Amino acid sequence: MNIDVQSFMQKKIIYCLFTLFLMSVSFKGQRHEIGVKFGMSNLVGDIGRTNYILQKPFRNRSDYGIPFYGGVLYRMNFNPYQTIRFNLGYSHIQFADGGAKEQYRRNRKLSGTNSVFEADVIFEYNFFPVNDEQKNLLSPYVFGGVGAMLMNVEKLVVVHDFNRFGGNAIAPTNNQDFVTTPTYENGNKMTMAIPFGAGLKYKFNYNWALFGEIMFRPTFSDSVDYSVIDDKNVKVTYNKEIPVAGGTKSILQESPYLQVAEQRVADFLQNRQIGNINSKDWVNSVTLGLSYSFGRPPCYCEQ
Repeated sequence: MNIDVQSFMQKKIIYCLFTLFLMSVSFKGQRHEIGVKFGMSNLVGDIGRTNYILQKPFRNRSDYGIPFYGGVLYRMNFNPYQTIRFNLGYSHIQFADGGAKEQYRRNRKLSGTNSVFEADVIFEYNFFPVNDEQKNLLSPYVFGGVGAMLMNVEKLVVVHDFNRFGGNAIAPTNNQDFVTTPTYENGNKMTMAIPFGAGLKYKFNYNWALFGEIMFRPTFSDSVDYSVIDDKNVKVTYNKEIPVAGGTKSILQESPYLQVAEQRVADFLQNRQIGNINSKDWVNSVTLGLSYSFGRPPCYCEQ
């Protein structure tokens, strides 16, 4: 009988603890927060400046625009300290060797812009209970997560064609009898990023909050600044006016011309490559934001 009572009490305690946990999640997990944030973005890559934050806008704004960041966010505050955040944002980034500190970059004089759309899932930790029921509170916070980025890229189209004499194609007899012509096309690319950083959040009037943060986004790509063209963004075509015997493929797709054609593409990509392909690009931002909390009573207690 004692064993049954003891077992009953253990189950009762476990049930109560589990109920309290569910209540905690229920009442502390229903505080929703939406907001907007704006600021400046900058690229750390193989072209342009290498400072990680607060990149100065270039004077020629008609060509480069401004290094702008804008986004919306949703926070789900599980408790006064912990938050899951979802970001949707846009960055206009600019890069020019003329503004770099390194002399070799200034001599190179490369430049460009890119438009980057992002979606992030981020965990935030507040050092003080800024999401509690108090009217005003200031708290620093740190965060980290995972994100996806959609950006512009250059795609390479390579055409292998016969040399022309009087407008007629001739059968190649050596490597000089066909030519290789590269051209560029615009395209899009998706890549992953690891956003992390720190911020400061000031809650006021119970439901409103101002916050500022620095976010770093190391990406999994080295082509945000177009310094590298990925193999999957290379399209190769061969003129088929002279096919192989008994087939439809171009004679240029057969040995020994195929090896020469492939080597030409590889040499072009290598000569075009800029910087270190083993170092990936970073897209960082410094922002200020405003958010509003809603979805439950202003305190974390049951009413």
